[in-house]
Amino acid sequence: MKVLIVFAHPEPNSFNGALKDRAVTALTAAGHEVKVSDLYRINWKADLGQGDFTGPRLNPNYLDLSAEQEHMFQGAGSCPVVAQEQEKLLWCDTIIFQFPMWWFGMPAILKGWVDRTMTRGFAYATGRKYDSGLFKGRRAMICTTTGTAASLYEPDGIDGAMNHILWPIHNGIFRYLGFEVLPPFVAWMPARMSAEEREGYLADYAERLDQLDSTEPLFFHPWEDYGTDQRLKPGVKARSGFQWNPTADQDHDSAADRYTHR
Repeated sequence: MKVLIVFAHPEPNSFNGALKDRAVTALTAAGHEVKVSDLYRINWKADLGQGDFTGPRLNPNYLDLSAEQEHMFQGAGSCPVVAQEQEKLLWCDTIIFQFPMWWFGMPAILKGWVDRTMTRGFAYATGRKYDSGLFKGRRAMICTTTGTAASLYEPDGIDGAMNHILWPIHNGIFRYLGFEVLPPFVAWMPARMSAEEREGYLADYAERLDQLDSTEPLFFHPWEDYGTDQRLKPGVKARSGFQWNPTADQDHDSAADRYTHR
């Protein structure tokens, strides 16, 4: 297995750094190949803009990002720093996002990595998303840490269900691009844990990675469950996190605690 870890934490000695290091050790020991993109170490530029486009522009008078990305992909290709990350994506069969939960999502530098690397033409195209995504057959997962306890991320918790919080990444990035999405690994408020408890998290993560090949992906509805309007067909009960189908007598409350595998 070839694994790319995209690491997004400014402090290498953080617990996120420890999780990343343990992943490299465990995966390498199991015979897998590992590459790490340490975004803060390489001073990754988060914002997508004019400087990302190489060669002649499709329209030098108006910046249509998706149109220019597709034009660039068909011509000069991505700028060198982005091209290097895209080569890693093509190399790997499994990608892991390693990040701290900030403001109910990933740090801006990681979102910027997605914005600049997952370009139109390279990562997605017309008719190539979800079931027919360009990264179909590859796997993706999240490893993240929180600043608060697991109880806050239950369906009735003040922060809301974790599967709902991660839906924009699981469905809006990974699944959109065709990846099979593995269940996330979450270390709950490690900063408030003892050294022994933190070591327990690291051991659990190593065990989880040791079973990566056999881990069942999360369930996402296939195309045939959707109508021409790309909404779940009448009567199809939603089984993916953050979805519910009123035509199948489902509501938000009945769907809130679901996080099923396929």
